This record gives sequence, structure tokens and C-alpha cells, in this order.
Amino acid sequence: MNSFSASFKSNPVDFHKIIPLDFKTANKLPDSHKWTDHPIVNPFTVGTVPIINLSDPNAISLIKHACEKWGVFQITNHGIPLNLLRQVELQTLGLFSLPAHQILSALRSPEGITGYGQPRISFFFPKLMWSEVFSMIGSPIEHATKLWPHQHARQANFCNIMEEYQKEMKKLSEKMFKLMVESLGATLEDVDWLKPTMSCKEPETLFHLNSYPVCPDSDSGCAMGFAPHTDSSLLTVLYQSTTTSGLQIFGDNIGWMPVHPISGALVVNVGDLMHILSNGQFKSTLHRVLVNNTHHRVSAAYFYGPPKDVKISPSINLIDHDHPPLFCPVSWKELLDAKAKHFNKALEVFRNDMVTAK
Repeated sequence: MNSFSASFKSNPVDFHKIIPLDFKTANKLPDSHKWTDHPIVNPFTVGTVPIINLSDPNAISLIKHACEKWGVFQITNHGIPLNLLRQVELQTLGLFSLPAHQILSALRSPEGITGYGQPRISFFFPKLMWSEVFSMIGSPIEHATKLWPHQHARQANFCNIMEEYQKEMKKLSEKMFKLMVESLGATLEDVDWLKPTMSCKEPETLFHLNSYPVCPDSDSGCAMGFAPHTDSSLLTVLYQSTTTSGLQIFGDNIGWMPVHPISGALVVNVGDLMHILSNGQFKSTLHRVLVNNTHHRVSAAYFYGPPKDVKISPSINLIDHDHPPLFCPVSWKELLDAKAKHFNKALEVFRNDMVTAK
């Protein structure tokens, strides 16, 4: 069983409570999606997260500063073909434009992790989100045959583009992980699961296509695209469509701030596991997504983490008498299990008791 699905198997929430909504026919915001107890305020914060050109000779120091201050940044000159980004966006729009009965043929099972459904974090909130997700690990062929049962060329085109994109994302994620580690004064040789003696174990990854349909009542401040959360991964690489803004991060002393899309750029988020590896030096930033009433917004999120049986702990080069380890060793699966119970407070479960006691 994949570690992602195993982590949510014990979740006590009734999966049948979450019935997919046909967003294409909804002409008003149903009560199930009205966040009246938590009004959503559109921010007017001036500022922007760092934009880093990976060809800049100072890229490593810029990445370190961005990870420490913001926990998120945008990258350019990343090497991903712009045409591939556009193809992923077009395929995503096409997927979520399918009739409800067709896309529901790929509905994610209660214990599964791939396929179509609501965001997993829906289970932690009393109201549902104005969004839908299609998840995959590797080839989506199993679901593609259900989505387009009589269109073999359509199946092949979708799978080829998604497989190629994940291949490119894996290479880019490995590069970004290397740069982040080096910015901490370490090298990949200091990362146990990447050492030759560990047979270079393969990382675990997950790929999400996200859809934020046009919302009829978004101006009322009662609709949420994606509720506030942190990513559990080492890092996440996000492509967001340039039609309109939606992604926001929560910054200290400034509140919610939009991460405006930039043509051809990708967003990199620090995940909880990277926060642990950096001994709290890098921020795992709270972020959310708002919706609008004019544009169908989509994004593609690639989550990169360690092999499921590998424990992540603060890097040894960051530990000394004055800087004790803040966290106990934890695997991605253990962190996901904790998030399934404690959600955004999961990191506290792995706090080093000896440090806390001081």
C-alpha cells in the first residue's frame, strides 16, 4: 500500500459526507460551501515573494534567504519547457471541463490517493472548498481509460503529457532540494538516503491537478478555494495559470499576501519535512487559495519527499551545543499519519521533548 493512502485510512471522517459538486451547473453558492463562520478577507498587502533566476550566480544565497523569511519563492530559468507547461494547463482545463458523469468515473476511492475528488484536507473543516483535485503517481493510464473509454488517442495524449511533466518535475525537484541543502552549508553526501551505501533510494512523489471553477458568490467572502495549510513534503513545485491570482501565503506581521502568477515561472514551497531537516531554519509557510467569479483557475502541484521508510531529522551540520535538534526523526508516512489526526499542529508531535523541557 502506498504510504499516502495508508496515512488516511484511519481517518474517522465519513468519506460519504463529501459528495462531489457539479461546479459547472451551480449558479449559487450552496450552504455546504459557505464559510460564514470564517469570512474570507481579500488582502490589500503590498509586496511580493522573491523571484529567483536560477541562472543567477547568487541563487543559493537568495534561496536561503527566501526559505528563511518566506518559505516560498518563484523561480525562472528553471529548464522546464514553456510549451510543456502550457500543455499541462490545457490538459488540466480539458479534464475538469468534462461532464460530471464522465469525470466521476475516475472518482478516488475512500482509501485511495489517485483519481478525482475533493482536497484531502476537507475532512478537517466544517465547510467544503470550491475546488476539485485529480491526483496521480506516475502514469494516470488507469483513470484515463475510464475518463475517455472510446478515445484512445485522447488517453494517450493525456498520459504522455502528464508522464513527461512528472519526469521533468522530478529532475527539477532534485535540483531544488540540492540547492536548498547546499544553502544550509551541507551537501547531498550529508543526506543519508542519497548516499551510495543506501543504494540511492528513490524519493516519493505525488502530483495534483487542481481546479478552482468560477464561483457565483466569491465576492461575498464566503467561498474558499483551498483552506489554510502547510505542505508535508520536503518541497512542492507549483505551476499556476496566469489568468488570475488565487494563491496566498501568510506572512508574519503582514497577514495574507497574494503570490501573483508570473508567465513561465514556478512557485516553490518549503514543506514540513524541510522545516525539520533545517532544524526550523526554513519556514513551512501557511498558504491558501481564493476563488473568483470570472475565471476558471487551475494549477499543478508536484510534491517531493523522501522514500517512505526514511527518517528525516535536523541536518547534523546544523546541530551543536547552542543549537540542539528541535525535532525527533520522522518519516513522511509518520508525518502524514500525524497530520491526519492533528492537521496543521502535526509538527508539534515531533518536537524534541528535551529541548521543549528547557
